[in-house]
Amino acid sequence: MSIFDDLQTSLQEAVDIKQGKTRAARVTRHEVADVKAIRAALHVSQAEFASAMGTSVDTIKSWESKRRNPTGLAAKVLATIQENPAFFNELASH
Repeated sequence: MSIFDDLQTSLQEAVDIKQGKTRAARVTRHEVADVKAIRAALHVSQAEFASAMGTSVDTIKSWESKRRNPTGLAAKVLATIQENPAFFNELASH
């Protein structure tokens, strides 16, 4: 099978999924952390949170106002803090 055939098969599968003829084999969903709620639960200022996260206060403000969403490692760290708030103290101590 050539790469063209693989692509054609993949595109047909995508069309079938879109039209409801078949279901996707897997669906990945990413929840965006509620940074303001996380920070409020920790009882820390934006400056303290930014310092612990290794980013700027402006970035924290952008996340909290939903102008931007945390991605990559920041998103993973926020998810970890949300699940285990004690992790923030460990992070802040470095």
